[in-house]
Amino acid sequence: MTEPNFPTLQPAMTMMVEIGSPLPVGSASRGAPLTAVPMTGGTAISHPSFKPSIDAVFANQGHDYIHNDPSGKHMRLDAHGVLKDKGSGSLIYIHYTGVVNITPAEGAVLSGSPEAKTTEFGGACAVIHITFETGDEALKDLETGVFVAAGRFVVEKDRPATVEYRISKVVQG
Repeated sequence: MTEPNFPTLQPAMTMMVEIGSPLPVGSASRGAPLTAVPMTGGTAISHPSFKPSIDAVFANQGHDYIHNDPSGKHMRLDAHGVLKDKGSGSLIYIHYTGVVNITPAEGAVLSGSPEAKTTEFGGACAVIHITFETGDEALKDLETGVFVAAGRFVVEKDRPATVEYRISKVVQG
């Protein structure tokens, strides 16, 4: 049931982000040490009903700058990257922030445990807010929308760890 005047979500795209080995930067003056996680590849593909439509790949290596809470129960994300649309060649800057709840399943993925498995969407998944910036007039509606996503880790044999984000546009209720 949809409550009147509350926003709803419109499926927009799925983004797959391949991640590399974490770089523990540390912090001499802050309570939560900084870790930089390379975003080494991936894709962003629009949901069939979403406009403007994109079919993009990561144009270069981005990074997710992560601070773990002192409790060890949450990670705070601050990610930056650039996508390149396969059809138009347009570049799209992405920036997202969010929180990941660290459960034993996420901990296994993050530690590189051989017991790590694909995690589920739900209570322990990442929740992010994502923004887009582009010089392509045909894609400018990405810049004016409000987008949120849920994420999970995807673990496959002989493949880099990947984060799958299901991105939705927030629309008026």
